[in-house]
Amino acid sequence: MKVVLAVAPEKFRDEELAEPMAALKQANISFDIASTRPGTCTGMLGAKVNANLSFDDIDPKNYDGLIVIGGSGSQTYLWEDELLVRLAGFFAETDKVVAAICLAPVVLARSGILKQKKATVYNSQTAVFEMKKGHAVVLNDPVVQDGRIITANGPQAAKAFAAAVVKELTSDPWGTPSGKGFQF
Repeated sequence: MKVVLAVAPEKFRDEELAEPMAALKQANISFDIASTRPGTCTGMLGAKVNANLSFDDIDPKNYDGLIVIGGSGSQTYLWEDELLVRLAGFFAETDKVVAAICLAPVVLARSGILKQKKATVYNSQTAVFEMKKGHAVVLNDPVVQDGRIITANGPQAAKAFAAAVVKELTSDPWGTPSGKGFQF
Protein backbone atom coordinates (compact mmCIF):
# COMPACT_ATOMS: atom_id res chain seq x y z
CA MET A 1 0.00 0.00 0.00
CA LYS A 2 1.25 3.44 -0.94
CA VAL A 3 -0.11 6.99 -0.82
CA VAL A 4 0.91 10.43 -2.07
CA LEU A 5 1.31 13.35 0.32
CA ALA A 6 0.85 16.60 -1.64
CA VAL A 7 2.50 19.68 -0.14
CA ALA A 8 3.04 23.27 -1.18
CA PRO A 9 6.69 24.11 -1.95
CA GLU A 10 6.58 26.61 0.90
CA LYS A 11 4.33 27.49 3.82
CA PHE A 12 2.73 24.06 4.27
CA ARG A 13 1.59 23.52 7.86
CA ASP A 14 4.29 21.45 9.57
CA GLU A 15 2.16 19.35 11.92
CA GLU A 16 -0.39 18.67 9.20
CA LEU A 17 2.38 16.85 7.36
CA ALA A 18 4.22 15.42 10.39
CA GLU A 19 1.18 13.71 11.95
CA PRO A 20 0.06 11.84 8.80
CA MET A 21 3.68 10.83 8.06
CA ALA A 22 4.06 9.40 11.57
CA ALA A 23 0.71 7.57 11.38
CA LEU A 24 1.52 6.12 7.95
CA LYS A 25 4.94 4.92 9.15
CA GLN A 26 3.33 3.37 12.25
CA ALA A 27 0.87 1.49 10.01
CA ASN A 28 3.65 0.41 7.59
CA ILE A 29 2.07 2.34 4.72
CA SER A 30 4.64 3.73 2.33
CA PHE A 31 4.33 7.18 0.81
CA ASP A 32 5.84 9.62 -1.63
CA ILE A 33 5.89 13.36 -1.09
CA ALA A 34 4.94 15.44 -4.12
CA SER A 35 4.77 19.15 -4.77
CA THR A 36 4.55 21.57 -7.67
CA ARG A 37 8.23 20.75 -8.21
CA PRO A 38 10.63 18.20 -6.72
CA GLY A 39 13.09 19.35 -4.07
CA THR A 40 13.07 20.93 -0.65
CA CYS A 41 9.76 22.26 0.66
CA THR A 42 9.60 24.50 3.74
CA GLY A 43 6.83 24.58 6.33
CA MET A 44 5.32 27.61 8.04
CA LEU A 45 7.13 26.68 11.26
CA GLY A 46 10.44 25.89 9.55
CA ALA A 47 10.25 22.14 8.88
CA LYS A 48 11.97 21.03 5.69
CA VAL A 49 10.91 18.01 3.66
CA ASN A 50 12.07 16.66 0.33
CA ALA A 51 9.42 16.28 -2.35
CA ASN A 52 10.71 13.34 -4.36
CA LEU A 53 8.09 13.94 -7.08
CA SER A 54 6.33 16.75 -8.86
CA PHE A 55 2.61 16.38 -9.50
CA ASP A 56 3.55 15.66 -13.15
CA ASP A 57 5.47 12.56 -12.01
CA ILE A 58 2.51 10.92 -10.24
CA ASP A 59 0.92 7.87 -11.84
CA PRO A 60 -2.27 7.59 -9.76
CA LYS A 61 -2.62 3.91 -10.64
CA ASN A 62 0.39 3.25 -8.39
CA TYR A 63 -1.23 4.73 -5.26
CA ASP A 64 -4.06 3.87 -2.88
CA GLY A 65 -4.70 7.41 -1.69
CA LEU A 66 -3.96 11.12 -1.93
CA ILE A 67 -3.47 13.33 1.13
CA VAL A 68 -3.31 17.09 0.51
CA ILE A 69 -1.57 19.04 3.27
CA GLY A 70 -2.76 22.51 4.25
CA GLY A 71 -1.18 25.71 5.45
CA SER A 72 -1.19 29.15 3.83
CA GLY A 73 0.95 27.78 1.00
CA SER A 74 -1.89 25.51 -0.12
CA GLN A 75 -3.98 28.54 -1.07
CA THR A 76 -1.04 30.10 -2.93
CA TYR A 77 0.30 27.00 -4.69
CA LEU A 78 -2.24 24.17 -4.62
CA TRP A 79 -5.71 25.67 -5.13
CA GLU A 80 -4.83 26.76 -8.68
CA ASP A 81 -2.78 23.67 -9.61
CA GLU A 82 -4.91 22.11 -12.35
CA LEU A 83 -2.99 18.84 -12.30
CA LEU A 84 -3.46 18.35 -8.54
CA VAL A 85 -7.15 19.20 -8.88
CA ARG A 86 -7.49 16.59 -11.66
CA LEU A 87 -5.53 14.03 -9.61
CA ALA A 88 -7.95 14.48 -6.70
CA GLY A 89 -10.84 13.84 -9.07
CA PHE A 90 -9.22 10.72 -10.51
CA PHE A 91 -8.45 9.29 -7.05
CA ALA A 92 -12.07 9.81 -6.00
CA GLU A 93 -13.51 8.38 -9.23
CA THR A 94 -11.43 5.23 -8.80
CA ASP A 95 -12.64 4.82 -5.18
CA LYS A 96 -9.29 5.60 -3.57
CA VAL A 97 -8.90 7.52 -0.33
CA VAL A 98 -8.78 11.30 -0.85
CA ALA A 99 -7.98 13.45 2.16
CA ALA A 100 -7.21 17.12 2.76
CA ILE A 101 -6.64 19.29 5.82
CA CYS A 102 -6.84 22.98 6.76
CA LEU A 103 -7.11 25.14 3.60
CA ALA A 104 -6.39 22.18 1.28
CA PRO A 105 -9.98 20.83 1.06
CA VAL A 106 -10.57 23.65 -1.45
CA VAL A 107 -8.52 21.55 -3.91
CA LEU A 108 -11.13 18.80 -3.49
CA ALA A 109 -14.00 21.27 -3.89
CA ARG A 110 -12.47 22.58 -7.12
CA SER A 111 -12.14 19.02 -8.42
CA GLY A 112 -15.91 18.59 -8.08
CA ILE A 113 -15.71 15.60 -5.73
CA LEU A 114 -17.29 17.41 -2.77
CA LYS A 115 -20.59 18.09 -4.55
CA GLN A 116 -23.28 17.28 -1.95
CA LYS A 117 -20.61 15.67 0.30
CA LYS A 118 -20.04 16.56 3.93
CA ALA A 119 -16.67 18.21 4.49
CA THR A 120 -14.83 20.71 6.66
CA VAL A 121 -12.18 23.35 6.02
CA TYR A 122 -10.18 25.95 7.92
CA ASN A 123 -12.62 28.68 8.88
CA SER A 124 -11.53 31.45 6.54
CA GLN A 125 -14.11 33.40 4.57
CA THR A 126 -12.37 32.64 1.24
CA ALA A 127 -12.00 28.90 1.94
CA VAL A 128 -15.60 28.48 3.07
CA PHE A 129 -16.78 30.42 -0.01
CA GLU A 130 -14.74 28.12 -2.29
CA MET A 131 -16.12 25.01 -0.56
CA LYS A 132 -19.70 26.20 -1.00
CA LYS A 133 -18.97 27.13 -4.61
CA GLY A 134 -17.99 23.46 -5.05
CA HIS A 135 -21.37 22.54 -3.50
CA ALA A 136 -19.85 20.92 -0.40
CA VAL A 137 -21.99 20.55 2.71
CA VAL A 138 -19.62 22.45 5.02
CA LEU A 139 -19.60 21.34 8.66
CA ASN A 140 -17.80 22.98 11.55
CA ASP A 141 -16.30 19.71 12.86
CA PRO A 142 -12.55 19.04 13.28
CA VAL A 143 -12.61 15.93 11.04
CA VAL A 144 -15.34 14.93 8.59
CA GLN A 145 -15.54 11.72 6.59
CA ASP A 146 -18.00 11.15 3.76
CA GLY A 147 -17.34 7.83 2.07
CA ARG A 148 -13.63 7.63 1.26
CA ILE A 149 -13.19 11.43 1.39
CA ILE A 150 -11.72 12.77 4.64
CA THR A 151 -11.29 16.45 5.49
CA ALA A 152 -10.02 18.27 8.58
CA ASN A 153 -10.12 21.92 9.61
CA GLY A 154 -6.60 22.69 10.80
CA PRO A 155 -3.46 21.80 12.72
CA GLN A 156 -5.27 21.00 15.98
CA ALA A 157 -7.10 18.21 14.09
CA ALA A 158 -3.94 16.78 12.47
CA LYS A 159 -3.63 13.75 14.77
CA ALA A 160 -7.30 12.77 14.47
CA PHE A 161 -7.15 13.41 10.70
CA ALA A 162 -4.11 11.12 10.36
CA ALA A 163 -5.86 8.40 12.38
CA ALA A 164 -9.00 8.62 10.21
CA VAL A 165 -6.93 8.39 7.01
CA VAL A 166 -4.99 5.33 8.22
CA LYS A 167 -8.21 3.67 9.41
CA GLU A 168 -9.83 4.15 6.01
CA LEU A 169 -6.72 2.99 4.13
CA THR A 170 -6.47 -0.19 6.21
CA SER A 171 -10.17 -1.01 6.44
CA ASP A 172 -11.39 -4.13 4.71
CA PRO A 173 -14.31 -3.07 2.52
CA TRP A 174 -15.70 -6.61 2.46
CA GLY A 175 -15.43 -7.15 6.21
CA THR A 176 -13.77 -10.54 5.79
CA PRO A 177 -11.01 -11.68 8.12
CA SER A 178 -8.78 -12.80 5.24
CA GLY A 179 -8.99 -9.40 3.55
CA LYS A 180 -9.53 -11.16 0.23
CA GLY A 181 -13.23 -10.47 -0.18
CA PHE A 182 -15.70 -13.08 -1.29
CA GLN A 183 -14.51 -16.41 -2.55
CA PHE A 184 -16.24 -17.65 -5.71
